[in-house]
Amino acid sequence: MAAPSEFPPAAHVVRDDAEALALASELAAEFRSGAAARDAERRLPHAELDRLSASGLLGVTVPRAYGGAGVRHTTLARVVRTLASADASLAQIPQSHFVYVNVLRARGSEEQRRFFFGEVLAGRRLGNAQSEAGTKHVQDIRTRLTAGEDGGFLLTGEKHYSTGALYAHWIPVLARGDDEELWVAYVPRSADGVTVVDDWDGMGQRTTASGTVRLDGVRVPADRVVPHHLTFRGPQLHGAVAQLLHSAIDAGIAAGALEEAAAFVRTKSRPWFESGVERASDDPLLIQRFGELSLRVRSSDALLAEAARAVDRAEADLTDDLAAEASLAVAAAKVVAAQAAVETGSALFEVAGTRAALDSLNLHRHWRDARTHTLHDPTRWKVQHLGRWALNGTRPPRHGLL
Repeated sequence: MAAPSEFPPAAHVVRDDAEALALASELAAEFRSGAAARDAERRLPHAELDRLSASGLLGVTVPRAYGGAGVRHTTLARVVRTLASADASLAQIPQSHFVYVNVLRARGSEEQRRFFFGEVLAGRRLGNAQSEAGTKHVQDIRTRLTAGEDGGFLLTGEKHYSTGALYAHWIPVLARGDDEELWVAYVPRSADGVTVVDDWDGMGQRTTASGTVRLDGVRVPADRVVPHHLTFRGPQLHGAVAQLLHSAIDAGIAAGALEEAAAFVRTKSRPWFESGVERASDDPLLIQRFGELSLRVRSSDALLAEAARAVDRAEADLTDDLAAEASLAVAAAKVVAAQAAVETGSALFEVAGTRAALDSLNLHRHWRDARTHTLHDPTRWKVQHLGRWALNGTRPPRHGLL
């Protein structure tokens, strides 16, 4: 399997929010044309990711004080949503990249920030090695970070669903230290003892390469380790930012499915003989259904935008109340975007007709991507937290998944 180039193409440095949004639109147009074929053939998007790195979009959350654009979360959400509308797998790959840049912003030392933000601005990508299989639940982390004799650490464990690791230059690894607390170790993809296995075979999000990472006594210098457990000792936006990006992916899938359905009906579908119209796009029943689906997409976009604004407000003045407001706003966005993605991906066939089911067209990738990505974390628990707040004023927990 191909490993990422140690020295990716020299990255452009994005200046501001407007440039980030313009670049996202430009790249989405490029990536859209090959998305169906990449998915059908499971052709891993190494070239597309190098293009993404070179564009500078992966560095847009680096603070201005360190040379980045420091874009707002409203901008970041729109960037991810735009990319996901073109290729949902490609948009998911940098989700962890932005999350672990955020970990450094929140808990990295000054030295760590200078170093890693420089890496990110140079075009290097962060992956993730977070989830584990066969444990009691998602927060039962058994990968160990143990103190070594040289003042550094040794990292041992096995991770699954490691989206982005195959393409990464650095792999942030979530592990428990000797103190049983959670730490993040930033490990080079090429380090001795690191094995990335491309064994992801999900029905959707096929090219995310969300496979296995094995860590066999990997040596980690002390200055590559961040105390992630401290993130949750006070008001935090770690979970809100991560879930905001997942919401943006779902909103993008819904928008992309609706756009492709409309194009298909306008150009390829035949009208039902009872409709009395010449074109399928003039069928009043189809028009009604497209109106309903448009409402789903508009609702998911509106809630996504409001959630991003809530995160921006909380970041400007981080208090328990504003952090809770941001988490709940993101929870609402995630629920509605997930519903919109699954419904629109399925309804595409309802409105487009029999020909849309041809495997050669690969229109089913939208539903497969939606159904796979929305399994990431259960929206029923987000509804629970929204209900607890509405009824009893109970703030959401600080566990990083909300």
